[in-house]
Amino acid sequence: MRTGLIAKKIGMSRIFKNDGQNIPVTLLKVDTCKVIDHRKIDKHGYLAIRIAYGQSKKSTINRPTNGYFKKLKTESTNLTAEFRVSEDGIVEIGKDLSVNHFLNGQYVDISGFTIGKGFAGGMKRHNFAGNRASHGVSISHRSHGSTGQCQDPGKVFKGKKMAGRLGNVKRTMQCLEVISTDHENGLIVIKGSVPGPKGLFVKVRDSIKQKLEKLPYPTITDNINKQTDNVVSNLSPEVNVENNTVSDLNKSKETSEPVVNANSEQISDQDKDLISKEKQEDKLDSTENNEKKLDVKKDD
Repeated sequence: MRTGLIAKKIGMSRIFKNDGQNIPVTLLKVDTCKVIDHRKIDKHGYLAIRIAYGQSKKSTINRPTNGYFKKLKTESTNLTAEFRVSEDGIVEIGKDLSVNHFLNGQYVDISGFTIGKGFAGGMKRHNFAGNRASHGVSISHRSHGSTGQCQDPGKVFKGKKMAGRLGNVKRTMQCLEVISTDHENGLIVIKGSVPGPKGLFVKVRDSIKQKLEKLPYPTITDNINKQTDNVVSNLSPEVNVENNTVSDLNKSKETSEPVVNANSEQISDQDKDLISKEKQEDKLDSTENNEKKLDVKKDD
């Protein structure tokens, strides 16, 4: 089981497929999600990772939170969350998690608080039919009616459907497909709707019901991040492959050039040695010739 991410709901949009099909999508913004703490079995009784999202103004952070982050020696923020993980899903403290943590096509579960609608009556909150709108009813057309029984039990049971506060409860949408991710802008494109209004912070984690076998544990590596950055999403896969091959060829040329230069330096050194030897031999020959001439003059 891997860790999840904290994301901010930006709003909804649409995506058109090649065949013209319209897909409603939700955009989620992921700022710097940093691992700040671990929960261990020996000390806390369970395995979990604590993640901090973005940064907050110092004036909005209370003293206990400041003290907690001061102990961890990290920048303080008001938004943190815990994610239960397995032993192979533990991420080291201080590591930043990006949107590439999730793969295109995989399914996720998103938890958040629904839109709060304030105090609502029984007809809006529980879809009651209401009383008659014409005859026999006086000023109670939309009331929910009787709520209890007789002297026995003489009370209203807990959980009775009545008027009350509507919305602002935690809900989880399961098995939502990840259409695409944008590493540069930190966006996750989710198919369908996500609970909550615009600007709400939600938790995004791997789906429980529809699991993907080939998920990177504990998270995606830096090498994969570099590969995904090199690939241009707007181009076709063939063009992306060509670009990657060209970059590989350039790298091989760069690595091969120093070797050629070293060989040329070695060859030039050998040539210098040969030239110096030839010069020494020429000098010896000239000295011998001069000596022979001197001997001939003396004989004369």
